[in-house]
Amino acid sequence: MTTFLWEGTNAQGRRVSGQIEAKDTQTVFNALRAQRIIPNVKKIRPKGRGLQMEIKIPGLGPKVRPKDVVLFTRQFATMIDAGLPLVQAFDILARQHENAAFKKVLLGVKERVETGGTLSDGLAQYPKVFDDLYVNMVTAGENGGILDIILERLAVHQEKAMKLKREIKTAMIYPAVVVAAAVIVTAVLLIFVIPTFAELFNDFGAALPLPTQLVINLSNFVVAHVIEIFGSLLGIIIFLVRFAKTSRGQEVLHPLLLKVPIFGDIIRKVAVARFTRTLGTMLSSGVPILDALNICARTAGNKVVERDVQRARVSISEGKSMVEPLSESAVFPPMVVQMIGVGESTGALDAMLQKIAEFYEAEVDNAVTAMKQLIEPIMILVLGAVVGGLVIAMYLPIFKMGSVVG
Repeated sequence: MTTFLWEGTNAQGRRVSGQIEAKDTQTVFNALRAQRIIPNVKKIRPKGRGLQMEIKIPGLGPKVRPKDVVLFTRQFATMIDAGLPLVQAFDILARQHENAAFKKVLLGVKERVETGGTLSDGLAQYPKVFDDLYVNMVTAGENGGILDIILERLAVHQEKAMKLKREIKTAMIYPAVVVAAAVIVTAVLLIFVIPTFAELFNDFGAALPLPTQLVINLSNFVVAHVIEIFGSLLGIIIFLVRFAKTSRGQEVLHPLLLKVPIFGDIIRKVAVARFTRTLGTMLSSGVPILDALNICARTAGNKVVERDVQRARVSISEGKSMVEPLSESAVFPPMVVQMIGVGESTGALDAMLQKIAEFYEAEVDNAVTAMKQLIEPIMILVLGAVVGGLVIAMYLPIFKMGSVVG
């Protein structure tokens, strides 16, 4: 199959263009005529020749961003609610989208629908853009005839998920930036500033105070091994980043993250909010609970939460309640477990889960704000103590010399 670029005129007389995979030009022509598009034969050409050739550099091409998917979902829901056919809706959305990568995805989904596949089949072709949650909810919407309603729920869910992700980034990046600034300032002082003072003190010909001598020795060590030190730090960081992406690394690191002071509590609240929001949204959309729990486990973002949710899934598959396995978890607080139990017994589990999600999303927001207010003075105090200690150590000989002269 070859990808062809085409241009033509639709039934309303407007000029349209796009791309399609086909065996030859005649197949493209027939496919366009079937869509009531009059193709310009001279404009049908294989993609990737001459000036149309795409030059792809790994890592530098356009990527599909979460906000692209959210915007598409809202626009698509509006079009479906207005009664537009799926193919026409995808054609309009693809033509107006500026992101080339996402435009290609939409055209691929459109082609799958055109050839007789379902919408969920088309979306499932692009798991990196439309995850299991998205595909399963669309499947439920197609089966229940409420696709527009499902898409609106998906858009709301995605917006909430993006907000939680921003909160996590804020919680992690803010202290990391402050620590990095402290390390850089200290390194500059040790490598460039203190050696100048050391040369000055060598001319004194007198014994230096112990703090000053210790700082100078530290500076000499850093200057002599600066490449080895920064190489080791870089190696450790690269190792930890790669290790954290492996299954074994996640099994080791994720339980530890939940025990870190301040951050562990935020991670736990984020996990509860994400689980309850995702499960509540899927159940209210008609996704079977076993499928929903399986998706929640895979998208939990923490191995401990994934393991606990899978236990709850096994419990339900055996005809039991999910309350007992969740009550044994170190992640889910007793209040959450009790509310889930009430939701199960009253048949309103989806509504109860949404209430829990709203509460914990607010808790995450408050926790991140409180953390920033707490960490800022601590970091300033630590940075001030380190830099101030180095400066005082360097000025001690000068003070001592002044007192002798006086």
